Amino acid sequence: MSIDHYLAFVAATMILLVIPGPTILLVVSYALGQGWRAALPTAIGVALGDFTAMTLSLFGVGALLMTSAVLFTVLKFIGAAYLFWLGFKLFRAGGTLDARPITDGKSTAAMVGHAWLVTALNPKSITFFVAFVPQFVDRSAPFAPQATVMVATFVVLAFANAFTYAFVATRARATFANARAIKIFNRTGGTLLMGAGVATAVIRT
Repeated sequence: MSIDHYLAFVAATMILLVIPGPTILLVVSYALGQGWRAALPTAIGVALGDFTAMTLSLFGVGALLMTSAVLFTVLKFIGAAYLFWLGFKLFRAGGTLDARPITDGKSTAAMVGHAWLVTALNPKSITFFVAFVPQFVDRSAPFAPQATVMVATFVVLAFANAFTYAFVATRARATFANARAIKIFNRTGGTLLMGAGVATAVIRT
């Protein structure tokens, strides 16, 4: 994997992770309801879930690499279009962030398991990774080392992102109830994600 491919992967991953989806909403809900004690367990669960989903997805990407260059290229453009669509959808989301406090007392292990299940067992996660990863794979280089680097990078960034969301939720709870702040966040993230879709469509693999 070239440094250009890797940096593009890191940039796109950071944009994708910061956008609140079901996993982040769960993390925020725990943080709002149970405070700081929920931050580390939920972040660990998210990282484990993303590791599971991405590893399973890479088997499919590897199979495509071995089967057909045409299918791989088609998937690449489908993935770019998918990124753009996600950005457009987020841009139009307005000032909504559906995160309700989870106040039920749960053990650390239960919170880790809950976050892992929500992240790993969502069929959209595996579909997303199959569409996302090919944008950054160099077909002229061995696949396994690239897959290892991408999995490790994504998991570390996913953990850091979830932990940061939990921290912010415990320290700035009013922000998550401020429709104007959420609207600005959604529109900024949507614009960046649409830009990532356009950019990844022109990356040469």
